[in-house]
Amino acid sequence: MTALWGAFRGLAVADFRERVRRPAYIVMLISAIGLGWLAVPPTDAQWVVLDAGGQRGLYTSAYVGLITALTSALWLTFVGFYLVRDTVARDVRTGVGQLLAASPLRTPVYLAGKFASNLLVLGSMAATLAGTALALQLLRGESRTVDLAGLLTPFVFLAVPMLAVTAAAALLWDATPVLRSGFGNILWFFVWMVGAIGGQSASAPLGGIGVAQLAGTMPATAESFGLGLMYVDSPLRTFEWSGLPLDAPFVASRVALTLLAVLVALPPSLWFHRFDLPARAARTVLPAAVPSVYKGLPPTPAVRGSVSARLLSGSVLLLVRGAPWWWWTGAALLALAGLAAPPGSVLAVIWIWPVVLWSRLGTRHEARVILAAYPFFLRRLLAEFAAGVLLSALTAALPALRMLLAGDLRGLAAWAAGALFIPALALALGTLTGTPRAFQAVYTVLWYMLINGVTALDFMGALGPGGPPPWSVAALAAVLVVLSCQQNIWRGWRRL
Repeated sequence: MTALWGAFRGLAVADFRERVRRPAYIVMLISAIGLGWLAVPPTDAQWVVLDAGGQRGLYTSAYVGLITALTSALWLTFVGFYLVRDTVARDVRTGVGQLLAASPLRTPVYLAGKFASNLLVLGSMAATLAGTALALQLLRGESRTVDLAGLLTPFVFLAVPMLAVTAAAALLWDATPVLRSGFGNILWFFVWMVGAIGGQSASAPLGGIGVAQLAGTMPATAESFGLGLMYVDSPLRTFEWSGLPLDAPFVASRVALTLLAVLVALPPSLWFHRFDLPARAARTVLPAAVPSVYKGLPPTPAVRGSVSARLLSGSVLLLVRGAPWWWWTGAALLALAGLAAPPGSVLAVIWIWPVVLWSRLGTRHEARVILAAYPFFLRRLLAEFAAGVLLSALTAALPALRMLLAGDLRGLAAWAAGALFIPALALALGTLTGTPRAFQAVYTVLWYMLINGVTALDFMGALGPGGPPPWSVAALAAVLVVLSCQQNIWRGWRRL
């Protein structure tokens, strides 16, 4: 038992330390401070995150702790999921997985350590938010009486259970082949939407986020209240909040939600066999020694032709490499839908389908190691961008043709701007982060807001007139491409 505890503790602590040394973790901590500032706005601000029927609580320690804990439970469950994901795949890439496969470490202990590491990372962000809440309470000045117990209690009972669910879900996604892909990253957005919205109702399983249980602590005049960043016409009236209802049913529901998260983290041990299967497959496929027939082969003869054309064709092949047959079938069916449905509305449906392929742009996938030998890296980067634009244009060619035949030049200009903007955004995020998850998360949110009628974000003209001008979208795409090039130039200088 002592050995198991030592292995679990060592794995969790080592993995946590490795993560907190990354620049992305520092960025997330800074973002948590900004999130706290949004959650506890100035007393005369015209935005709130918790509106209790046109009222808000006085900025006491308990109320400041409540709104910052609810904010962390709402937003860190989304952003934090993408931050702590990929822990298993990283062990494969770095070779740590092969070392673990050769060790006596048991799979349940490995998964438990990864779950604990995920929770430590998310918990440290929530702790930063709690410290920010205390500073903001003193800064706002409505109450300078510090009550640490009242400040931290909402984090313990509201934030921690939801962060535990997020940590377990990230591990489940990592250990399950179907969810491990880009499809899983997109799926989490919709799972989070259901949890964020449904978790605020009284019928949410095990209390959800915990908003419904707060109804009895709000003023009698507050018939309803909402959670989220909301604009208000004028500053809200204030009341003194009495604190969380720490009765037996409430505490039991929060404990049960945390235990459910632990149970979700352990079932992958039934199908996740650590890292010995790939190595075993390699041993059965690769020969023990290289036959002598492969020695002394003549060099590859030079082939005349356009280097740029071959570079573009190779970038296109890399972009669509590995796309399964059902992806091509879905793309064909969506293209045919472009013949019947209105071009603008079908465009939004078509341009969510290739999101996983676009997310490869600019990332540090294995093929980039080979392409790094190409001397003109900016030309290589532009070829990647052109491949993404080509994918945008081909998947939505029929709606563009219908706009052209109908003489809808504004719609055609918006189509062209969107075809440039999407791969430019993917290239910029992939170059900056090195992973496809950033684009998959950001683009899915943009797309969801677009189909819900937010015309200010209509970068493809799907909602008709009222969106941003096509020239501004194209200009933003150019800026994103320039930023990607500058990032690559900076990396080149660092290598020198």
